[in-house]
Amino acid sequence: MSDDDDDAETAADSGRLDRTAMETIGRRAETHPLVESWRFEPDRIAPRSLVLTLDATAYPSAVDAARIDVHWFVTGDYYFHYVEERSPSRFQCRWDRHPKTDATRNHFHPPPDANGVEPSPLGDHHLDVLFSVLDWVAERVERRHDESDRPA
Repeated sequence: MSDDDDDAETAADSGRLDRTAMETIGRRAETHPLVESWRFEPDRIAPRSLVLTLDATAYPSAVDAARIDVHWFVTGDYYFHYVEERSPSRFQCRWDRHPKTDATRNHFHPPPDANGVEPSPLGDHHLDVLFSVLDWVAERVERRHDESDRPA
């Protein structure tokens, strides 16, 4: 079973999306300097996810775009999927909270490809999780700049 299949099963077990929590996440995320905008996908009426678009100009030029896809469920389960688009590849990782047979309930799929799984220190309050993830992203951006400033 692939991670995507596992996630689809877990989404069904986690119940429906908590649109109110997701809207709160979007509105609060917009106060962070790295967040350019937020929107529901495909739309506000029937959201399947919340997309936080990050400010691409904050990244070194090697990064074309960056975003965080958020799923927050009424059960308190969640997915925060960080994606950097870099031609011709992508860098990604994901913080999850849901039952998983081979991992702790709160777990992390590490970069660069979100494969594998390890325990996550993130909690269960939507705003704590949001700002912990945004802190991680800010540190990631800083490291990317440090790496791009080094001589080859």
